[in-house]
Amino acid sequence: MKRREFITLLGGAAAWPLAARAQQSAIPVIGFLNSGSHEERTYLLSAFSQGLSETGHIEGRNVAIDYRWAQGQYDRLPAMAAELVRRPVAVIAATGDAVSPLAAKAATTTIPIVFVVGGDPVALGLVTSFNRPAGNITGVNVVSSTLGPKALELLHELVPSAAVIGILLNPTTSRGGFDLLELQKAARAIGVQLTVVRGNSESSIEAAFTSLAEQKARALLVEPDVYFLDRREQLVALSARDALPVLYSRREYAAIGGLASYGANLADGYRQAGIYAGRILKGEKPADLPVMQPTKFDLVLNLKTAKALHVEIPDKLLALADEVIE
Repeated sequence: MKRREFITLLGGAAAWPLAARAQQSAIPVIGFLNSGSHEERTYLLSAFSQGLSETGHIEGRNVAIDYRWAQGQYDRLPAMAAELVRRPVAVIAATGDAVSPLAAKAATTTIPIVFVVGGDPVALGLVTSFNRPAGNITGVNVVSSTLGPKALELLHELVPSAAVIGILLNPTTSRGGFDLLELQKAARAIGVQLTVVRGNSESSIEAAFTSLAEQKARALLVEPDVYFLDRREQLVALSARDALPVLYSRREYAAIGGLASYGANLADGYRQAGIYAGRILKGEKPADLPVMQPTKFDLVLNLKTAKALHVEIPDKLLALADEVIE
């Protein structure tokens, strides 16, 4: 081999890593903003990745994801959103709670945002309408406005003797997944009294259960809030300690010993968000993608917990249940 050819080959070989790095940096980056923790979201991340893959985007191959986790410290989200905007990223997936997309929306009016929220995105000010979101933001609403009254009705069927039913809300979020006016109307229709308690820390949740006992609440409905989902072990343990039947919004509660859950499939919501993020990367605009809503809600019952709480589940609910944990 001639010396000049050898030098040329060496030069080409030395350039390969640089070319590879250039190609790597050229792939689009999704900023993933979440109010919770990575440890509690692995299955949701898998669902998000699945959605991306359905549009032909594979993390590490033709798309990169830059993660920001607030670990339940909501005041960190504005700075995290600003970091993603400065990078800049091609799309922001704002997930975990309404505070994430609100922080992202405040940080940019140009970078597309895909949210996953439980509250009404119109009432939250995220979009102008479900069908025509307008602006740079769209996403998935995983809680229907009908969820609260229906959940209350199911809890009443599970514990018909409960004259007082508690509602656990997170005071940190500006708008929860429940419409209290609609819940009060539903409570009057079935002849029960509601008592509202609030918690946003381990100690305040403990105090909320103490208050429920003092007010003689005989059942509890937990708001579909990501903060509570992350603290499901504490909630289920307090329910067992106080022998208090609780209806939750996600299967994850029932899977670890909660009495029952009724709500949309959260993982599917993240999968749909992944699909939307992928479609936007392909050139579609958020304003042209209507906000998606769940069309089906799953009822999950835990028979072992029902027995421990001396709750006799009606045959009607057993027949309606999408899953029965024994």
